[in-house]
Amino acid sequence: MTELKNIRNFSIVAHIDHGKSTLADRLIQSTHTVADRDMKAQMLDSMDIERERGITIKANSVRIEYTAKDGELYILNLIDTPGHVDFAYEVSRSMQAVEGSLLVVDATQGVEAQTLANVYQAIDADHEIVPVLNKIDLPAAEPERVCEQIEDVIGIDASEAIEISAKTGIGIPDVLEAIVTRLPAPKGTRDAPLKAMLVDSWYDSYLGVVVLIRVIDGVIKKGDKIKMMKTGAAYGVDKLSVLKPQMVDIAELGPGEIGIFTASIKQVRDTKVGDTITHEKKPCATALPGFKPSIPVVFCGLFPVDANDFDDLRNAIEKLQLNDASFSSEMETSAALGFGFRCGFLGLLHLEVIRDRLEREYDINLITTAPSVIYKLHMRDGSIQELHNPADMPDLTFLDHIEEPRIKATIMVPDEYLGDVLKLCQDRRGIQMDLTYAGSRAMVVYDLPLNEVVFDFYDRLKSITKGYASFDYQMMGYREDNLVKMSILVNDEPVDALSTMVHRDRADARGRAMCEKLKDLIPRHMFKIPIQAAIGGKVIARETLSAMRKDVTAKCYGGDATRKKKLLEKQKAGKKKMRQFGKVEIPQEAFINALKMDD
Repeated sequence: MTELKNIRNFSIVAHIDHGKSTLADRLIQSTHTVADRDMKAQMLDSMDIERERGITIKANSVRIEYTAKDGELYILNLIDTPGHVDFAYEVSRSMQAVEGSLLVVDATQGVEAQTLANVYQAIDADHEIVPVLNKIDLPAAEPERVCEQIEDVIGIDASEAIEISAKTGIGIPDVLEAIVTRLPAPKGTRDAPLKAMLVDSWYDSYLGVVVLIRVIDGVIKKGDKIKMMKTGAAYGVDKLSVLKPQMVDIAELGPGEIGIFTASIKQVRDTKVGDTITHEKKPCATALPGFKPSIPVVFCGLFPVDANDFDDLRNAIEKLQLNDASFSSEMETSAALGFGFRCGFLGLLHLEVIRDRLEREYDINLITTAPSVIYKLHMRDGSIQELHNPADMPDLTFLDHIEEPRIKATIMVPDEYLGDVLKLCQDRRGIQMDLTYAGSRAMVVYDLPLNEVVFDFYDRLKSITKGYASFDYQMMGYREDNLVKMSILVNDEPVDALSTMVHRDRADARGRAMCEKLKDLIPRHMFKIPIQAAIGGKVIARETLSAMRKDVTAKCYGGDATRKKKLLEKQKAGKKKMRQFGKVEIPQEAFINALKMDD
């Protein structure tokens, strides 16, 4: 049993690549939580895809034991959080489970957009924040300038910021001391009825569902009968452990502690993140407020390349949803692609990660349709409908106007690239809201349509600023705009998988680009194929794919020209007839490549 005053719960927040996971490694290593022979870089990033991309996707926790300078033994519960805007939901969840944060800032790069977003989440959760300057071993480090920046931009006192190098281990003992002396101990009553917060849950093929909890009041022991307050389901606790990244069994978890339990729960959907766990016989009076549900921002269709894989895809999506509360899906069918799912994501990186995990962990070949956002359709009769898929657009005679989602984007960029960034935002129908300076870096705030951002905005931003810009956004609500549905017709038949919503002023250029692209991608047939982009009944762009042709005049030597003409006319008539009945086979690759709009 650990006393409350000797427990510290904290998370590490920072922008992408500022060294959160490396700092976590050093803390684990310097307290000998993991034997040196088992130590590896990014100890807490357990998924292959996290290691490959070098990013944290899931927030992971670890329990560290540390003997302080005053001789007391402290239990430190660390939650390492993602830095990417698409996983902000994971961050906000972790914040609710702990009392303090280490704010890691790269001493060479200073405060970035994501640093701001994550710090504000920590401030919203009433955290005590300890600033840590990382990478001070690099020649380009400027700790004084970065301290000033933290005070100017974020408004936290940085006079006692700890200077460290997570890579070499400089300053790690100071960080451990600061955690013990500057962060508050958790509050809680041991004798009260059990009240624990469900922070995360994931599926383990041996243990069933594993549940990560933070105990607020009371004690949970092995063998207890517990109840989930949201779902009302009751279970018996089979196993209680703490994570030292590996599971270590313990007899009980008291107030202020973070640990995991298993209780023969079969479905992860029975464990709602943010739920309150209490004893079945002696429940607590009120449930915890829980977390705000995450709202998906980007939608796309996922279809199996081989229609026989549909059931495997369904099972894989169900398993992933269990592990990732912010990923949603529903079934849909498409004339071109067959059965599949319409899935919702928090952003494009989230979409890529889910797609990679489905292909990798479950070995399914997927087609991903063009990402789209939710539009609000205001009908003439006063009702409002949500449009997830452009192919489902209702008849225009019933439609009054369309509203699209807008975001408030914060972009931090070095001065020399500012012009390019402003032009990019202007090209994407952005409205400038603010422009301020922090040292030699500009902070631009734009009101942008989400539709323009989901395609490739982030990639373009990175390429025009050579990777120096950082970007963060939040939803701002809906606004009316002049939007139209653009359909693609191949051989006069609409291809629903390729229809998109575009702004009327952009429609011609987007339609032309799409037709040119498809002309290169669709293989030639025995007859001419028109490829058209249309808005309603009006064709706005057209390309014609010429037919493969046999030289029927080869055996006509000499003689009158009309003989050749007659043969060619006869062939032409045959081709015309063929075109009426001929079906155009569009290969799978053509769909996939047509949906990658790079230009």
